[in-house]
Amino acid sequence: MKNLFFLLFAFAGLSAFTQNQISGSVKDASTGELLQGANVYIPQIEKGTVTDQKGVFVLKNLPGGTIRLVISLIGYETYSISINPSNGPSEITVSLKTSVFEMNEVLVSTPFQRLQKENVMKVEKQTIESLFKNGSSTLAESLTNIPGVSNFSTGLSIGKPVIRGLTGNRVLVYSQGVRLENQQFGDEHGLGLGESGFESVEVIKGPASLLYGSDALGGVLYFNPEAFAAANTNSGKASFEYVTNTEGIKSNIGYKISGEKFKYLINGSQSSHADYKTPDDGLVTNSRFNELDLKTAAGYNHKNFKTTLRYNYNRFRVGLPEDIGTQSRSKSMETPFQDIDNHILSSQSVLQMDNSTRIELNLGYLYNNRKELEDSRTVAALGFRLNTFNYDLKYYFPKLKKFETILAAQGMYQDNANFGEEQLIPDAIVKDIGLAATGLYTLNDKHAVQFGVRVDSRNIRAKDKGEIGEEGFSENFDRSFTSFNAAIGLRSFLTKNITSRLNFASGSRSPNLAELASNGLHEGTNRFEIGNSSLGIEQNFQTDLSLEYTNEHLELALDGFLNKINDFIFVDPENRFIGNEQVFNFVQTDAHLFGGEITLHLHPHPLDWLHLESSFETVLGKINGGEDLPLIPANTISNTLRIEFYKIGFLKNAYVFVKDSYSFEQNKASTFETVSDSYNLVSAGLGGSFAINKNELSLTVSGTNLFDETYIPHLSRLKIDGIPNLGRNFNIKVGYLF
Repeated sequence: MKNLFFLLFAFAGLSAFTQNQISGSVKDASTGELLQGANVYIPQIEKGTVTDQKGVFVLKNLPGGTIRLVISLIGYETYSISINPSNGPSEITVSLKTSVFEMNEVLVSTPFQRLQKENVMKVEKQTIESLFKNGSSTLAESLTNIPGVSNFSTGLSIGKPVIRGLTGNRVLVYSQGVRLENQQFGDEHGLGLGESGFESVEVIKGPASLLYGSDALGGVLYFNPEAFAAANTNSGKASFEYVTNTEGIKSNIGYKISGEKFKYLINGSQSSHADYKTPDDGLVTNSRFNELDLKTAAGYNHKNFKTTLRYNYNRFRVGLPEDIGTQSRSKSMETPFQDIDNHILSSQSVLQMDNSTRIELNLGYLYNNRKELEDSRTVAALGFRLNTFNYDLKYYFPKLKKFETILAAQGMYQDNANFGEEQLIPDAIVKDIGLAATGLYTLNDKHAVQFGVRVDSRNIRAKDKGEIGEEGFSENFDRSFTSFNAAIGLRSFLTKNITSRLNFASGSRSPNLAELASNGLHEGTNRFEIGNSSLGIEQNFQTDLSLEYTNEHLELALDGFLNKINDFIFVDPENRFIGNEQVFNFVQTDAHLFGGEITLHLHPHPLDWLHLESSFETVLGKINGGEDLPLIPANTISNTLRIEFYKIGFLKNAYVFVKDSYSFEQNKASTFETVSDSYNLVSAGLGGSFAINKNELSLTVSGTNLFDETYIPHLSRLKIDGIPNLGRNFNIKVGYLF
């Protein structure tokens, strides 16, 4: 492996590459008007520019071989073309067609980096800005605006993403191009990411083990970091937000500057919240939290080589609520609470050669320090230090007519150490390695097939925990797991307006350390959990079918899935108590989930400013034998009326929305769950921006649960205590771009 790393960077020093460039103009297809501010971007090497006042662009110092050029502008269809700068043409003219729908963006989470409409797998991509326009206060909460994604929550403070009924270690989260590892096995362990400094998120709903290895059995959340400034430009931003329900304050400031080769950015944010208020004006004791987040990056881009180094520090301090007791608006932490430090250091390097061969190498080091403090504010009852190193090496073969191939090697080394007074899981070493091959065959303009195979190996070596014969003891073990996965999918443009996708994929997940070796009280869940060191691999097979109809004024999508899981791992309550807490054992059985989403976006002619958006999502989960799976979200339906103007008078990007979201009764509960009542939430908001001395000032106001309805989501950890979610809340945000 060291030799591979050496060769990658040695290639970057080769000087035999020619000086290549592409220039051209971008215009409106119907009027012929030259378009200023269009983004011109090469995703393989993350290099781009924007068109000037005359609609002209120039990209210099480009590698040879075939590259993909993507041109996008709000209000127009995204245009994509493959071009070889060595062979020409060196100057092109691009005509963009108008479109009222969102831009069709390039997908980074899939290996061939196609536009969303061209990709074989169905992947949802949303900008972080658009998600928060619906009135969300946290990143985890905002993700529920994506159909098929739910939130396993503890009030406002802690949220874990749930994709089609699966969560925890079954859903991988990627940040800065590397997998996020932060003891995500725990129900009360949140994302550990601040929303500032992210540009968009891509969601793969279903097995992605072929691309991402073990643990991607349920899906992937891929967060795309903020892009650098265009070459030879700089910009800054600042924002301030007030959250009425928690008397929360959120602030953010960032700056970025780019030359022709070197580029830098920095982004910092801070937030603090008091206990949240329920609809009956009670304060949920110890639901307060605060967060500090710093993101910085440096990049170098020249001819055939680009590299980016990123660092993210996140400190999250969050109370663990249990009741509606002491009423206080203090933001100072009180026990019990978690004190979490998360560090992510990553590098992404690309070598693009003149024969179209490409090598990509992503390296990551993550350090997660998690403390749970109970009676003392200085001594941890539970403490974990998790060090993780991971790598992802991909080799892109030159395109052979209609066929593209990628070979990949991915791996991880992880060291978990305890330092608290108690131990829930033992000290352990985890080693992963995976090898994959995937191909894309474009039959013609209408059909494309993607397929691949992968093998993964994981070794978990754990030490003794506790003393023999005493409560909480677990014996050391050394377990190895090997899995084989494959996938195949077909994307077809059935007509000009109808696109179909059919995918078959297997996935796998090795049992995590908590499932194998827990033997103690888990404070966050109030359960005495006992692991099982003989648990085997979860293996699933999922079928996905997607149909999309799109014309000038309508988008309609039908997405269905069937997911069969062998040896599904879950906690099963035992009629026994240790102390005051009930005992839960980790067990395995076969299970299946099925359901899907229906989404509608209507833009009636000639009302160019009016948008009607609707979605319905459903998931059913059963253990083979008929019992319902735990933590399956309730069926939901949402309807949004949105009015948008790109420009109206002195206002830019103005919008007004009203949203109604209805959650059905969830009466399909597992043996240790209770059923949940239905509820209806109404939210609304407005916003816009205007120029001040060539800079931009924006203002947004949004309100959620406007009718102050008392409700408890089925996926709320506070449901067992009868504690409702937030009452009426308003978010007021001011932003400034300079």
